[in-house]
Amino acid sequence: MSRKILVVDDEKNIVEIIKFNLKKEGYDVITASNGQEGVEKAFSEQPDLIILDIMMPVMDGYEACRKIREKLDTPIIMLTARAEEVDKVLGLELGADDYVTKPFGVRELMARVKANLRRQSTSEPETPSAGNVLRFSGGLTIDLDLYEVRREDRVIDLTLREFELLKFLATQKNQVFSREVLLEKVWGYEYFGDVRTVDVTVRRLREKVEADPSKPQYILTKRGVGYYFGG
Repeated sequence: MSRKILVVDDEKNIVEIIKFNLKKEGYDVITASNGQEGVEKAFSEQPDLIILDIMMPVMDGYEACRKIREKLDTPIIMLTARAEEVDKVLGLELGADDYVTKPFGVRELMARVKANLRRQSTSEPETPSAGNVLRFSGGLTIDLDLYEVRREDRVIDLTLREFELLKFLATQKNQVFSREVLLEKVWGYEYFGDVRTVDVTVRRLREKVEADPSKPQYILTKRGVGYYFGG
């Protein structure tokens, strides 16, 4: 069954280029020309992945990303014509999984699409159960089958990428991983990707699972090396 991808961008020529190359790879493609239409189609069409431009009329990509993320954990790749770090970081903090800066190479975008779809498909549990649970001091539990994280019996709402990062680190406790290794293992990138993506996801994850994000108990930093789970 073909994977369905929603492309949201107000530049028709960009949409046509992306649509052509996605169809050539065998994907079904839906399009929207502004953020509001993109949100509506995300909810009605339930795509497997969303490519979302930032600068659009009616509703920009940031607001569209925030609204989509309230209900869906579909992978979101944001397109931005801006090169400033703050714009990329804001998109990631709102729940985007990845970003590509315009002008982009088609090969790079296709690689990002494949990596995010591959990570999503390999992350879906085949037979949900409640028997594969990691328990840590401080009341943190991670159910690897049900994809559920709790702290002191309170369910913590994580995106798929946040859960995958937490799962990867927690199942290899006290092992330090560089940002580059985490990009490869969790995001699926071998040649593409910005290490700031890892930093932003770690920060979001700490804000959700740590009692005091400024003094983390679980997701720890090895200065100059990377991150590890020390719960």
